[in-house]
Formats: sequence, C-alpha cells, structure tokens
Amino acid sequence: MEKNVLQITDLKDMLNKTGELYGNRPGYKIKVGDGKYKIYTHKEIRDMIDYLGTALISLGLKDKRIAVIGENRYEWELAYMSVVCGTGIVVPLDKSLPENELEELIERSQVEAIFYSKKYQDVIERIKYSEKNKLKHLISMDSDIHKEGIYSQKELIERGEKLVKEGHREFIDAKINPDEMQIMLFTSGTTSKSKVVALSHKNLATNVMAFSTILGIDSSDRILSFLPLHHVFECTTGMIFSLYVGAQRSYCDGIRHIVENLNEYKITFACFVPAIYEAMYKNIIKNLEKAGKLEAVKKLMEANRNKTMAEKKEIFKDIHNIFGGCIKLFVSGAAALDTEVEYAFRDWGINLCQGYGLTETSPVIGCENNENFRVGSIGKALPNLEVRIDDPDSEGMGELAVKGPSVMLGYFEDQKATNEVFNDGWFSTGDLAKIDEDGYIFICGRKKSVIVLKNGKNIFPEEMESLVNKIEGVKESFIFGKQQSDDKEDIKINVKIVFDREIMKEAYKVETDEKILKVLKDKIKEINKIMPKYKAIRGILITEEPLIKTTTNKIKRQANLDLI
Repeated sequence: MEKNVLQITDLKDMLNKTGELYGNRPGYKIKVGDGKYKIYTHKEIRDMIDYLGTALISLGLKDKRIAVIGENRYEWELAYMSVVCGTGIVVPLDKSLPENELEELIERSQVEAIFYSKKYQDVIERIKYSEKNKLKHLISMDSDIHKEGIYSQKELIERGEKLVKEGHREFIDAKINPDEMQIMLFTSGTTSKSKVVALSHKNLATNVMAFSTILGIDSSDRILSFLPLHHVFECTTGMIFSLYVGAQRSYCDGIRHIVENLNEYKITFACFVPAIYEAMYKNIIKNLEKAGKLEAVKKLMEANRNKTMAEKKEIFKDIHNIFGGCIKLFVSGAAALDTEVEYAFRDWGINLCQGYGLTETSPVIGCENNENFRVGSIGKALPNLEVRIDDPDSEGMGELAVKGPSVMLGYFEDQKATNEVFNDGWFSTGDLAKIDEDGYIFICGRKKSVIVLKNGKNIFPEEMESLVNKIEGVKESFIFGKQQSDDKEDIKINVKIVFDREIMKEAYKVETDEKILKVLKDKIKEINKIMPKYKAIRGILITEEPLIKTTTNKIKRQANLDLI
C-alpha cells in the first residue's frame, strides 16, 4: 500500500479519522423538491450515524442482525453504517426480489430488525407476522413518528441524540473486531441456492484504501449514486468510498434521468454498468448523424487520438457538456464494456475505465485509471492483491484466482461451498482470464457459461452477444448452445434477441414479427461472415420480453435457458 494513503483499521475508524479531516465538507446533496436541495456535512452524517446506532442499542439490538431494504437514499446509508459501526451485523437485501424470496431471506438471515422504505411497507408488515422469522422491530425510513408498533428512523435519530447528550456512549465507544463477520450478503440466484457471503470490516476497509490509490478522487469531488446500494459494488465504491475521501454524494432519480442528474449536480465521478455507457454512446452518435456532423467528428477523433485527455476535452467540449462538463472519471463494472465505446469515450477525452470484482472480494480486484489503461482489459490488480491464472491453456487463458485482505471470510455456514472456491488461500473467481506481460488482466468470460463444441472449441457467449447487440434495433441478446441430434456433443450456437419494435420500424421500415425476424436473420448472416465457421449462429428466436437479469444487469443464464 502507498505511504500517503490514510490508514484505517475498520469502518468506524474511517468515520472518526475522516470526520476530523472533512467534517465541514458537504457529504450529501439531497433533492427536497421545487428545485431545492438540502446539504448534510460530513460531521452531520457522522453525528446521525452515532445517534441512530445509540438508539438501536437502546432497543436491545446490540450484536443482533439487522436488515436494510429500499431504493438508494441517504437514509439507507445511515441505517447501514449505524448497524455495522457498533451495533451488530448488517444484512443488505435486494430491493428487486419478490415477496416470497424476501421472506425466505429474512428467515435465513435471522434478522431481528429491518429498515425499509415506504415502497416495502406492506410486504414487510405481512412478513413480520410469520412465525418462521425472528423479526421484532420494523423501522420506516419514511415515517416521521413512531406509530402502530413501527419505529420512525427520523425519530430514532432524535431519540439517539437525546441519549448521547445524556451520556450514553455504548455505540460511540464500541470496539470493532475488523476480522469478524459484520456484513452478510446474499449472492444473486434463487433464494434456496443463493449463498451468504461473509464480509468483515477489514475486507471493506482494505479494498477502499487500495482503490483510492488509483482513482484520484478526493474531497473536492461529487459522486452520483446509481447502482443498487445492496450490491457491494455501489456500497463500497460509492457509499463507503465517498465517506473515506470526504466527497459529496447525490442520488440518481432513475435510469431516464442519468444525464439530467450528471448536469444538475455537476458530477465528477460515477460508476455505471456497460449498458448505460453503450446507450450514451449510441445516443451521441445518433444525434451527430442527425445533425450531419458524424463524419467530421470521426475525422477529428482520428486526427487527435494522440493528444492528452485535457486537450481532447477542449476539442470535444460539446460532448463533455452533455454530461455536465465536470466528469473526471467514469467507471464501468459488472460486465464487459464494448471496446468501440471504450475507444470513443477516450477519443473524446472522457476518462472511462473498466473495473472488475465480485461480491466475494469486497468487490474490486482490478481497475484501470488514466495512467494504467489498456482497451479491453480491467486494468491491473489492486496494489494489495495477488492474482494468478490457474490451469492456463496454450494461449495463457485459465481461471483467475486472487489472494489478499479483501477476499471474503467464506460462505456463512457453508463450509463445503467455501472449500470449493478456496485453494491454499487463493480464491477462484469462476472467470476465465489472461494476464499480459505488463500485468493487465483481460476477462474472457464466466467459466460456467462457456459453451464447449464437439470440436473442443470454446464459445464465450458474452463476446458474441456484444456483436449481436450492435445491430440497430437490438436491445439485448442471449447466446446459448442447442443440441442438434441425439449426440449430446452436437451443439449448435443459437441466439435469443430482444428487439425494439419502434426502432425496427424506423430503421428498416418493418412492423410485423415475420418481417422483423427476416431483417435480424440477414444481420446475423453478416455477423457469421466475419466469424470462424464453428462460431456461426445457426438459430434465432425473437421477443420483446426483456431477459432475466440481476440488479446489476448481468444475464441470469440458467434462468433464461429454462424459458427456452
């Protein structure tokens, strides 16, 4: 770890040390309606965490498990931090889960209290009366007062403030064991199969310290929260990171408002999934085409490719202004980013970098920055992690394994599953990768999703899907192998395409499913021409129904396969 990094042992230590450094800096800028905003300083944030944690302990929740569910908002963050920094074990729950799955996770995690937003009120109240769970306390993020046996988060903060002033310091003086499980995270998947990732303060603290050395983000920055907070990617690289560096944080109003929010809050740093950047790119290209400027811009991009990012920013000022004109860094994570998009953003002087990680690694394993950048890679491993390729083939591709302080403690109460992913301290990621001579990591695809053909060749669905997704009118696609005969090894490549009827009509003047299928078949034939024969797509299904995905937009392969 570099010497100038602020050393922290745990998240409570982080709040204390950074509170002294950035107490008067703006921590949250929250929209309160009618074009008005409320700003909370870092000191106010830390005070609210102390008050809420004190109130939770007064309810008898010391060392208990407490869940949090809701959309991204500062109350969610206060709840999480007040649990994990001196009360008990926090269990962030996926806000997109149906009621029956939520109920099962609440039972499995044995939580005794839950923070929730208004949207989940009816569901949580129904679940509370089940005899199968341990729920005792319901805490509403939206209620102003305690009513009908439901606590108000706002009122608990007020109660905690009173208790602190009376001298109650159980939360404030709480000692954290950085090596113990304090965070329980369910992996995506069906609830019965989902594993519980056990994370510690040390896992999260070391991850934040390590990636802060390469991102170049500080207390002058303004961060937009978009990806779901229950997911460790947004939780660590967004919430915890912004508290660590003393930055200002605001919340996105939804996918349709991303560009508007980037402008409104003058955002300098944000993390999105590749689909967002790809949509931004398509939009910019489309508008340039409509304005008759596309060819001129392409020539400018080509001519200025070797200039510095600052010089390119000046040349492509109009494109920067689309995003508010203040972007210092965009990070793409959760899936592979289309290299065409990556090249274009950098040609425009926009620092778009790929990062990579897993829930089990708290999450970041590698990330690019402006200095260490190689198109198609996820950068180099963080400075405190070791990486290696297990069982590499003749081309150097094998399973990526990682070792270091941010790797999870294990799967909670599942020694068998834990043993399956650890080998002499090395964690197997399940991703196939290559590492070049300079240490840049290139992810090839998930080990489990690889389609093996009769000739022994490997097909990576993600790679082929990115080609199909470039077809105008295609929203998303799903590549899968289909058995052609009684021979189980006789697998042919097929694709399921989710199309946009309006764009198909506009681009190709076709409206019926039959004609749309014909257009898409012709487009697939064009893709087949540029690929080796064994990779050719032999079958095509079309639909307007979106694919089943996780909350970070990853395709759930088995779930989609089950529908075919």
